[in-house]
Amino acid sequence: MTPTAPVTPPAAGGRPAAGPAVPTASGAGRPRVVAAAVVSHRDGTPELPVVPGFVASAFNPLVRETVRRCLGEPGTPESPNALVGPHPDSTAVVLTTVAGDATTSDLASQKLVSGRVHNPLLFFQSVTTSIVGHLCIEYGLTGAVNCIASDSGAGEAALEAAALLLRDATVDQVLVIGVELAANPRTEAAFAHLAARGSATEPPADDLAVALLLRRGGAAGPGVPPAGAGPREAGHLAGLASLAGTAGLAGTVRHSREEER
Repeated sequence: MTPTAPVTPPAAGGRPAAGPAVPTASGAGRPRVVAAAVVSHRDGTPELPVVPGFVASAFNPLVRETVRRCLGEPGTPESPNALVGPHPDSTAVVLTTVAGDATTSDLASQKLVSGRVHNPLLFFQSVTTSIVGHLCIEYGLTGAVNCIASDSGAGEAALEAAALLLRDATVDQVLVIGVELAANPRTEAAFAHLAARGSATEPPADDLAVALLLRRGGAAGPGVPPAGAGPREAGHLAGLASLAGTAGLAGTVRHSREEER
């Protein structure tokens, strides 16, 4: 991938400052990070804020909380969100994951196999676009939505998709969300199967989500952190987490983890 424009964390007054770059598909686009958040959550810690209409799984509350820490509160028509309020039609969303909401999928399967009454909410929320749609309603976003499930390089695929979207003149910014739940017995076996096939994709130690708001940037700068960079406990999301950290947001990472423990 080709390194391009500087990554930029939010600064005082909401204005970006220079930092490292996000790659583009062919070097034409120049994305930079203007806001980011990393949230890690583990069983036994205080629950994440509930998302109305979603049950049982930490996947959807984790995505929503991470986006809120990245963008801030949704705002109102009278006082819109500073980051996405001016760009409701031109903010695209890319969500990337390997196993998706495994908790919901497994619970629905267990109910089906045991002959218990099926909860229709489980069918609804088992699709990753459900929580993205919920967030788009909350923030008033009507731009393109993409969900990527990849067994290798999920973070890199999301960044490349974002760079391609930013080539479109109708897209001003892209919200990239990487999310993965800590492995359960089924997904642990699935990750082991990937490893046996030569994949370096690993699950995070705890439930983990990363959100990056990308916009076109300026002059070229250093590239995205290489494979293997970032905290090992972040698993395959280490690259995205590292990108948030090199954008000057390591404090956000530490704050989020300490707050949840």
